[in-house]
Amino acid sequence: MSLAVSSSPKKWMTNCVMVLNSLLCYVVFLFFDFLDAVLCVVYRYLDERIEGVASPCCCSKWKRQKNKTMMIDDGLSDSLYERKNVFREMGLLQFRRKQEDSNGKCGGRKVNSWSDCGCDSCLSWVNADDDDDYKLHFVVKEPFIATGENCRDEPCENVIFLHGFMSSSSFWTQTVFPCFSENVNHNYRLIAIDLLGFGKSPKPRDCLYTLKDHVEMIEKSVVQPLELGSFHLVAHSMGSVIALALAAKYTNCVKSITLVAPPYSSSEEKDACLKALEKFAGKKLWPMLSAGSSFMSWYEHLSRTVCLIYCRNHRIWEWILKFITRKRDLSFLITDMTRHTHQSAWNSMHNVICGGTKFMDSYLKILTKSGVRINVIQGDRDQVVPMECIRELKLKAPNVEINIIPNADHSSMLLGREKKFAQSLEHIWTSSC
Repeated sequence: MSLAVSSSPKKWMTNCVMVLNSLLCYVVFLFFDFLDAVLCVVYRYLDERIEGVASPCCCSKWKRQKNKTMMIDDGLSDSLYERKNVFREMGLLQFRRKQEDSNGKCGGRKVNSWSDCGCDSCLSWVNADDDDDYKLHFVVKEPFIATGENCRDEPCENVIFLHGFMSSSSFWTQTVFPCFSENVNHNYRLIAIDLLGFGKSPKPRDCLYTLKDHVEMIEKSVVQPLELGSFHLVAHSMGSVIALALAAKYTNCVKSITLVAPPYSSSEEKDACLKALEKFAGKKLWPMLSAGSSFMSWYEHLSRTVCLIYCRNHRIWEWILKFITRKRDLSFLITDMTRHTHQSAWNSMHNVICGGTKFMDSYLKILTKSGVRINVIQGDRDQVVPMECIRELKLKAPNVEINIIPNADHSSMLLGREKKFAQSLEHIWTSSC
């Protein structure tokens, strides 16, 4: 009897905390809705004042509705235009901006927006000799055997590494690359790519950063120039979606696919793109990582403001951090956070992570039918990609091999255990050959 009495207050307190948390979330995100609506008007005015034309935004559904009416598969995610906003639902944001025509394809204006960083590093790709055919930046670690005088024509295995959201090739080159065995160093060519819009790769202003855009740039920059007849794929987070798309297009070339924390969401659900947005960036105030993801993914103009303050002035912030920490070089985890534009981050988040849900099931079906080996590495404490995603993935592709890392989150599956991670990759490549 006493046990029942004592448990009742605990249950009552838990319910109260849940109600208060829900109420607080509602108030905070309602304020963000209002603030984002105000900033939409502010940026429209500033863009027209500074550049003469307002940059396109997703606050109005008219463009999306037009494409749907014309039955155009534009590769855009519904989450771009169908995100719930109280003030949009009230009709306060249903206006069209006076904006220049853009076909949304890569290869648009090679100039940066006034709100983007204009330093030499961020604009290095703009000054390339060939203005119409820029390519991704990538790092290649050639096998030692290829540098020998008598062994230049010896065949080697190729491995393509794709990083995750707001990261770069450094995620691989500064962690796993130094940890491989002599066998890999002598017989494997390791290729780490800066995805379109991130790191040192081009950040075209008028590109929509769809899944198709990312895959085509990898083809044009890496697969075709290096004449890769066969290769393994290793990808983290957002890069996993791109890896599946690339593999489905090159089923005869892919030897194995290793996906680290793949953001999988079934396309069979109604409003799959919106479901993916809620799953990977739901409106939460805690933990901080989830709060930041929701803030940057639901609010187009608020996230642009963050990029305006942080990314545009990254040199100042880096100087401040170096001064405080007394370090000459900052960790790539810090510098990579600024190596993008609002356009590239915003569209990649929606059109790859959320929009990719429309295609992932078909990719898995193609790869399963082709017999391509797929391996998934997942941490049991990952708050970005929950374990339910991996269970759903296993149901869709039963032949997928899953390795759960205990006490690991979205990054510590690799960071802090680089040697073990490198060994697991070597085992996968060897067994696949």
